[in-house]
Amino acid sequence: MRAVRVAAVLGAVGAGALAAAATVDELDVKRDRGRYSLAVNARLEASPESIFAVLTDFDDNAYSRLSGAYKESRYLEPAADGTPVVYTRMEGCALWHCMTLERTERLETNAPYWIKSTVLPEGSNFKHSTSEWMLERDGDSTKMIYKLDMEPEFSVPPIIGPWYLKRTLSQQGVRAVTRIERLARERDGLPVEPLPPRTRAPDDGA
Repeated sequence: MRAVRVAAVLGAVGAGALAAAATVDELDVKRDRGRYSLAVNARLEASPESIFAVLTDFDDNAYSRLSGAYKESRYLEPAADGTPVVYTRMEGCALWHCMTLERTERLETNAPYWIKSTVLPEGSNFKHSTSEWMLERDGDSTKMIYKLDMEPEFSVPPIIGPWYLKRTLSQQGVRAVTRIERLARERDGLPVEPLPPRTRAPDDGA
């Protein structure tokens, strides 16, 4: 059960990030000892400006709109060089086992086409984590390349290999994808489809 919980929460970390894709064309997950990497090529039926705005909205726990696993998100005081700093906290439980994932990250941007976050270990329970979004306008749609590289501070059961995490990311990403697209299309003033029925397992935090 602990392995399922760890996979679900790690999956939510990735899903919350790759949620900017209405259609995922390619998703690759790799594990090298304690470090995980994720690469995604996708397309979202919304403008880069709106996707960028949704992904960089951390105020007032805005990330909870992407996944119920997010319990807190906000901007902190910027770094000494003026770079924005953000904080997110995710939680989830399965029976008697609960987990909390905290990340404090520097947020570098080039609006509306590029976002990069780098974890600050002193305010996180990750040894290392970087993510990068590259957005490219393609007619009325947006092409997206997303890359994530992370190493949790806590131990991850060996049973969670790339196949397990990829399956979890795929399952949890579908709903998060729809939520991001809805938020972005609303910003664009475009019609939105109803959310798909909830099909989550009891512990996925969707």
